[in-house]
Order: sequence, then structure tokens, then C-alpha cells
Amino acid sequence: MKTMKLFLLSLVLMLCLTAFAAAADVPRLDDSADLLTDSEETELLAVLDEISERQQFDVVVVTTNTLNGKTVVGYADDYFDDNGFGFGADRDGILLLLNMAERDWWISTSGYGLTAFTDHGLDDMADVFLPYLSGGYYAEGFSVFAGLCDDYVTQAKQGMPYGYNDYGDFDNSYGYDDYYGDANYGEQSSGGASLMAALVIGLIGAFIVTSSMKAQLKSVRQQNAGAYVKEGSLKLTDSREMFLYRNVTKTVRQDNNSHSGGGSHSHRSSSGRSHGGRGGRF
Repeated sequence: MKTMKLFLLSLVLMLCLTAFAAAADVPRLDDSADLLTDSEETELLAVLDEISERQQFDVVVVTTNTLNGKTVVGYADDYFDDNGFGFGADRDGILLLLNMAERDWWISTSGYGLTAFTDHGLDDMADVFLPYLSGGYYAEGFSVFAGLCDDYVTQAKQGMPYGYNDYGDFDNSYGYDDYYGDANYGEQSSGGASLMAALVIGLIGAFIVTSSMKAQLKSVRQQNAGAYVKEGSLKLTDSREMFLYRNVTKTVRQDNNSHSGGGSHSHRSSSGRSHGGRGGRF
């Protein structure tokens, strides 16, 4: 009887280890919709692996032709959770899903991803990579997405997630608040000379204040999207930067663990884990 118990315990442990190993071996690129060539898959997977291991933050790309009856949000969250993605106890990472059946997309963030990728940050990065996907340049779009993820995580680790200023308040699209405060330079005399002196002093003071604030700016330096594209992989006869459109949907279910104060709304996946995200059509 004791031998049978030991055998059953060993079998359970082996099954658990096998399941863990299978999850750990899932690649960070799943191109089930077959949007990429074999060489593009190899190159993109290498980029995703390098960024993920260096940052200790999983960056995953998934394409599919069916959601198996799930919503795009549920499919993305469950794919991340069920395949064991995410570094550390909080499962830090981000996943981009493209559903070709409905031509919709969703970004699912987890763990530290809710800090590094604010709602505002996700909106802005979508403006950069979505035109590539809309135009059918999938390899380039995924490369741009991966490069932006690298930049956003780096900035967040430096203490300044994209979309927030030094005081933890939400920033505008320029990366800092358009507020300089009021300066009191003393009483002005009624004479023309006093008025002129006050104006000169005010201009100098304003220049010093604004210069100082700009020097402290730490927002992401959004590069031209072409900086992330492999040289020679995209040949265009006419090149220009053009914003096509943005159609973003927000699917949020508030709970006690919502990160709205940290710049990211969150919801629960079917496994009960907290995820943030953004999505829409392309």
C-alpha cells in the first residue's frame, strides 16, 4: 500500500513537471494566421526573446483566424495565462493579439505591464504600429511594437512610466503638464520705466522656469517607426509618415484591484488574474 502511494505521488509530480515544462517551452510568437514568412518568424522571435530575457518582461505576439467562441479580450488574457507567460510572481509581460477573422486587435498587459503601459501609453503606441498592420506590413508592424515595448519598459524602470509626470499626475500628449504657476515679481510702479523693467524680469523668469522644467522631462522619446524596422525589409517608392485612424475600444470591469490610479484600468481574466489592455479594429 505504501509503495502504491509513493508511485501515485511520483506520477502526480511527473505530470506537474511535464505541464510546467510544456508551458515554459511555448514560443513568444504564435503566427497561427500565417501572416509571416519562415524567415520573418525566425527574426521576430529572436527579437522578442532578446527583449524579454534582457528586460525580464515577456513580450508576446499572437495571430489567429478564430477566437474559439471567446471575446478578443478573453482570448488574449487566457492565452497569456494558460501558456505560463510572465516573469516573476506577478507574471510581468505584455501580449499583442491579432484576430484576422474580424480584423480586431487587443493588447493584454500583466503584472508590471500595468505600470509600464498606461492607458495613455497604449493609445500612443497603437498610433505608431497600427498603420503598418492596416497596410499589411505585418513583420514591420510587429517589429515596431516590440521596439516600443522595449522603450516603455526601460523608461518605467527609470521611474517615469510613459504618460505620467514627476508628481504622479497624468500628463498630456507632450509628456508634461502645461502649467508653470504664478510668479510674483513685486509691485509695479505706474511709470513706464518700472513697467518695462517688470516685463523684462517676468520674461527672464518665465524663460528660466520653463527651461528648468524641460530639462527635467523624462517622457519616452518616440522615434520614427522606421527605426524599429529591419533595414532592407520594406521597399517603398513613396515614403511618408501618415496617421490613418484609431478605433480604440475600452472594455473595463472595475474591481478592488483596479490600477486606475496608476494610469491603467484593469479587469479579471477567466483565471482570476488582473490584466490591463487596449484594443480595436485595424
